[in-house]
Amino acid sequence: MTDQTLPERNNEGFLEDAYTWTPDVAIALAREDGLELSDNHWEIIEFLRDFYTEHEVSPPSNRLFVKAVKESMGEEKGNSIYLMQLFPGTPAKTACRIAGLPRPTNCL
Repeated sequence: MTDQTLPERNNEGFLEDAYTWTPDVAIALAREDGLELSDNHWEIIEFLRDFYTEHEVSPPSNRLFVKAVKESMGEEKGNSIYLMQLFPGTPAKTACRIAGLPRPTNCL
């Protein structure tokens, strides 16, 4: 998938419409960050997509993202270090972008 075939995005690379997302879009977006998606990445991406479906919003901050993962998957995965290893930088922002969700409201 090339940039020309990616759905419309804003100036930060987030999809304009979360419903245009597909797994192929996630792979292309991750590749832009130099990431190759593993099963661990997909588990978090699927968690975020389900969270968005249920709450109609992305986790609003890194701290709440970590807390939500911890509540759903336990301490081993619901911690900052694990999530930063998967999604470098600001994990909530990076993971939400790859998952095709809106930018978290409180992430810089």
